[in-house]
Amino acid sequence: MEFVKLQKMIEAAKLYYLYDYSQQDIANQLGISRPTVSRLLQQAKEEGIVEIRITDPTENSKLLEQELEHTFGLKRALVTSVPVYEDDVIKQYLGQLTAAYLNEIVQDGDLIGTSWGTTLYQVALHLEHKHVKDVRIVQLKGGVSHSETKTFASETVHLFEQAYDAKSYQLPLPAIVDHVVVKEAIEKDRHIRKLLDMGRQANIALFTIGVPKTDSLLFQVGYLTEEEEQFIMNRAVGDIASRFFDQDGNICNEALNARTIGIELLELSSKEQSILVAGGAKKVAGIRGALKAKYANVLVTDHHTARMLLEKKNVE
Repeated sequence: MEFVKLQKMIEAAKLYYLYDYSQQDIANQLGISRPTVSRLLQQAKEEGIVEIRITDPTENSKLLEQELEHTFGLKRALVTSVPVYEDDVIKQYLGQLTAAYLNEIVQDGDLIGTSWGTTLYQVALHLEHKHVKDVRIVQLKGGVSHSETKTFASETVHLFEQAYDAKSYQLPLPAIVDHVVVKEAIEKDRHIRKLLDMGRQANIALFTIGVPKTDSLLFQVGYLTEEEEQFIMNRAVGDIASRFFDQDGNICNEALNARTIGIELLELSSKEQSILVAGGAKKVAGIRGALKAKYANVLVTDHHTARMLLEKKNVE
């Protein structure tokens, strides 16, 4: 190929693909006809001077989903791409994806158990109305706070109720009480016992991972003493429904767990749909511990977190 033609081909390709010139603008600048520009651009692709690559984030997410399912033995993994790796943004995108998945699976007669917190509230905010019959919503743990910090417990249940024309049942209790005898007395109440039984019977469970840090929602609502908070921060990688566990998914404080009111972690394992919704770097260890213990059979996360989960798993 003669040098002058090669130069024009490269110049036309740069103007078109890098600087968004139109073919007519390129023709005017190079002093050639527009059809000639078209031929030069086509030849540039054929000669390998120009290579066009399309990165499809949805395709990448599908590959991550398949790898997560295979690696952790999940029934289903759902991965969303997020524009920035910030907690508030991640929660919004996870909320959208989870809400769409629920709209896909919720059927007549389903009993849905849900925990609370900002992640689950985002799910509830993005729910669309679906015409289903005899759906019930029940809290998997108490949502009464000892402080002014909002748990979004009642708001979350209310939004689920609206989306599925459902009956809702809230646990009018704190998630953790001060003494085991208090918990035992509470659970003897037939109304409370009925609500707890509903949580156990739910065929769909929806929950997230809490991070054992001083700024976490569970630490802010006033359930724990300073000594308990320090112990948890030293031992736990996360909590589900206010039950703290270590990197292998084992309960890390039996005494505290005995004062916790709500679903047991092992009871989540047998659910038809046990859906863990979580993302962000701070939650990777907690997600991994929960998946290792098989508490969830469905994971909804973001693509950055998915990669970290798979990288860490491959290192082990």
